[in-house]
Amino acid sequence: MSVEIALRAARVRYGPLEALHGLDLPVPAGAVTVLLGRNGSGRTTALRALAGTVRLASGRVVWHGADVTRLHAHDRARRGLCFVPDLRAVYATLTVAENLDLATGDRRAEALEAYPELAPFLARPAGTLSGGERRMLALSRAVASPARVVLVDEPALGMSPEVSSRTYRLLAALAEEGGAAVVLAEQRLPPGLPPGTLAHELRRGSLAFSGEAAELR
Repeated sequence: MSVEIALRAARVRYGPLEALHGLDLPVPAGAVTVLLGRNGSGRTTALRALAGTVRLASGRVVWHGADVTRLHAHDRARRGLCFVPDLRAVYATLTVAENLDLATGDRRAEALEAYPELAPFLARPAGTLSGGERRMLALSRAVASPARVVLVDEPALGMSPEVSSRTYRLLAALAEEGGAAVVLAEQRLPPGLPPGTLAHELRRGSLAFSGEAAELR
């Protein structure tokens, strides 16, 4: 598998604390990669470093062979990177319809096909939705996107088991059918991921395991 995007010797500091300790993280195209770890392990910081929402203290972000370390997050988004954080992933004061149109453009129908539960709430402010409904709204940006890189922090947060399973199928399809590099940050390995899913376990900002997810099961 070809590497789509990667962290090279990446270090991230929050004040005096170092969250990533020279992390090397290759992310292949056409596959799902899961970053595992407890809170404080560095998995969310690794996603943010790839997305450009935190700056590297040292090291590089390489995308398709080009150094994009200094490229701002909005420029990475324009190039085809979709980042769905775990918090503040929707505009609470805008309606569901307005959120969908901002996130998906003319692909609203595809988003609602993925999450038909959102259809009755189109006129409601997103801030009035339940946690699981807000998560569906946030994920609609990823599943209806033609992005080359899709980064999602805790995709199924607050979702019912049925919607959670559907969400992982949708994300897997982005990789298997769309050829995207899909990276998920999780506290534990979710069920139902496709064969060949890669897993990296982080502990205190360093890699503790790298391999296929099946090895962890």
